[in-house]
Amino acid sequence: MRDLGVGFGYLMKGQRWVGGHGKWFGFGLLPGLVTLVLYAAALVGLGYGADDFAAWATPFAADWSSPWQGLFRGFLTALVFCFGLFLAVITFTAVTLLVGQPFYESLSEQVDRTEGGDVPESGLPLWRELWISARDSLRVLARVVLYGVLLFALGFIPVVGQTVIPVTGFCVSGFFLAEELTAVALQRRGVELKDRLGLLRGRRLLTLGFGVPLTLAFLVPFLAVFLMPGAVAGATLMVRDLVAPDADAEPASPARYTLHKD
Repeated sequence: MRDLGVGFGYLMKGQRWVGGHGKWFGFGLLPGLVTLVLYAAALVGLGYGADDFAAWATPFAADWSSPWQGLFRGFLTALVFCFGLFLAVITFTAVTLLVGQPFYESLSEQVDRTEGGDVPESGLPLWRELWISARDSLRVLARVVLYGVLLFALGFIPVVGQTVIPVTGFCVSGFFLAEELTAVALQRRGVELKDRLGLLRGRRLLTLGFGVPLTLAFLVPFLAVFLMPGAVAGATLMVRDLVAPDADAEPASPARYTLHKD
């Protein structure tokens, strides 16, 4: 259980790090703000167009009498908007990290630099890094959706669905949020998605201690934007302790790091 507190400690250390490096805090805010504006515009557009979509998708209800047509299409409109909001919540972090890849990579490198020791660089061109980040984010998103569908179905089980399942859902979200954030530093160290997942599973409580409180904080509107720079810094600090340089490997080798899974 000690790892839960240690994981939360990394989250706090990351926030303190950006608090003590104001320039990098402002630098790290930019991707979140850009993504927030894009998502807000998309949700406003969805709000205006959801009723038209509901009418287009239900031509069979055109001749229904009042109030049934209005109630049915109103329910469908609300459902479409809620689904869009759900997609925005579960994809916000991944899209922010993708948009901010150069920003967060620079921030992560600066954390490594100020903490001393090795400052790894991927050595890949920007387009290649963006491709890898987008590909891995889609793979993680597919896993999140799969777990989400399963947990949604289990949520109808009496008692368990209202107690155990919500807690499990937050743990799943926290785990994959931690994966997305540590990916910034781990990708620079040449650690592939499969190995990243194995590394975090090996320190599950540590990962949950970092990711679950952040998931809960992200439920507060706009808070994710302000916590993201510190979250990236904290994830980098955690990676520094989880992954150690391999003295026997070639300096240019992507596999020159040893993963500490216990």
